[in-house]
Parts: sequence; structure tokens; C-alpha cells
Amino acid sequence: MKTTLPINAFDSDPPAFELLAQENGFRFWMASALAQALGYEDTSHLHKALNKALAVCMMLNIDVADNFTSIATGKYPEYKLSRFACYLTVMNADIRNPLVARAQVFFASLANEFWEAMHQHDEVDRLLVRGEISQHEKSLAGVAHKSGIQDYARFQNAGYLGMYNMPIWQLKTFKRFEVSGSLLDRMGRDELAANLFRLTQTEAKIRNDKITGQTNLEEAAETVGRIVRKTVLEISGQAPENLPLSPPISGTKKSIKATQRAFKKLDKTKPKI
Repeated sequence: MKTTLPINAFDSDPPAFELLAQENGFRFWMASALAQALGYEDTSHLHKALNKALAVCMMLNIDVADNFTSIATGKYPEYKLSRFACYLTVMNADIRNPLVARAQVFFASLANEFWEAMHQHDEVDRLLVRGEISQHEKSLAGVAHKSGIQDYARFQNAGYLGMYNMPIWQLKTFKRFEVSGSLLDRMGRDELAANLFRLTQTEAKIRNDKITGQTNLEEAAETVGRIVRKTVLEISGQAPENLPLSPPISGTKKSIKATQRAFKKLDKTKPKI
């Protein structure tokens, strides 16, 4: 039977959301109940957000089974969600929905560790795009080597040269990236998305045009890079090299893991309302 929730499910006293918690070895909320608390009729509106939440857990090696239990139902997906899974889902839900905004504030109020992350709504997306880049870099490397690449570093640099009008070492200096590690870990979501597009389209061009040989492969990577550069300029009005650096993505990872630990501790010690 469907429970009727007040419109302010996340800022009532006590929060109506807390009243929906169930216990069966661990405290959990049904995904359908979370959807209702956010003003949706069913979980179909949270499908994308739930998938992103699952992807974050897998990327950070956070135990999925501790946070998501899939339940075989009918038309729409159903899960038992931990508090942390609810938090991640809400963080990835449609911020244009005022109830989503209220839910984000509710989760932010639970512990100080969450406050900074709650003011950076694109950080989870940034983390996911960075993970996709790592996967596609491996895929592109495999295709390039099968196509006869001899010097992968030169091939990789050709893509940066096309997109940024400068090689990667010069780009790091231009952006004042003065530490070790990957420049990708300091790029913002939009710049990462542009690089992801560059990688996927370079791989597609190599496959579709059956390009082989070091020189031809470098030319393909640079050509795609220049096309992406033009697109970024047309849409944002900024050259990719002028896009600002973001805080290290490692901070986002640490914040999310700290949130998971804090929520787990909270539901072990806090009695059900």
C-alpha cells in the first residue's frame, strides 16, 4: 500500500523520510519510497540517478551489496537502499525538482563532511566522466596498437595538439599544473566530457576509416582533436586551454568515501524514529 507523504518530507519534524526506514539486518529505504518522497509516482524517474549511484560505488570499490539490493518486481526497478545509496541517488537526481533540492539540504545537515560536496553538484558527474575516460583510453590504446602504432605517446600527444593547439607538456605549463600526476584529474566536468568525446571519436574514426600506420594514426588523432576544439569554442566561447583547473578529483573520492562511512555509522547507532 502506498504511503502518503507530506510535501516537505525532508524538512518536516521529524522528517517523514526517516519514518519510511525499514529494518532487516540493516536499515534501508525502498527506492519507490524515495521516489515518492521526491514527488515522483514511481522509480522510472530515478532510473538514471540510480545507475549513476551504482557506478560511483563500483568505481570507488564501495561494496554495492551493502548499499543496493535489487528486488524483482514488475514494470519499474526496485531496490532496498542504504542511507548512503539514497544520498548518492539524490545527488544525481534532477536538481530542477525543488524536492530534490530539499533532499540535498537534508542530507547535508546530517554531518559536516557532506557540506562541501553538497555545494558542488557536478562533482559526482565529474568523477564518473573521469572513470569513463580511463576506460576509453585503454580501448583506444588497444585499437591503435592493432592498427600499427609504434610510438603511443606521440599518437596520444597528437590528440592534445589538435584540441589544445599545444602538446601536453606545454599545456601543463600553460595551465600552471605544477604537480605530478594526470592533468585529467584537475579538469572540470565540461573539459573532461570534451576529452571523452575526443577519445571515443578518434577510436571510431580509426575503425570506420580503417586507418593504419604511425603517421596516419597521428593525423587522425589530431584531426579529431581540432574538430572537438572547434566545437568547444562554438559552444562555450572559450578555447579548451583557457578552461580553469578544478580541485583534485582525489578530494571528491575521499569525500564520498567519508560520507559512506559516516552514514553507515549513523544508522548503526541512531535508533529508528
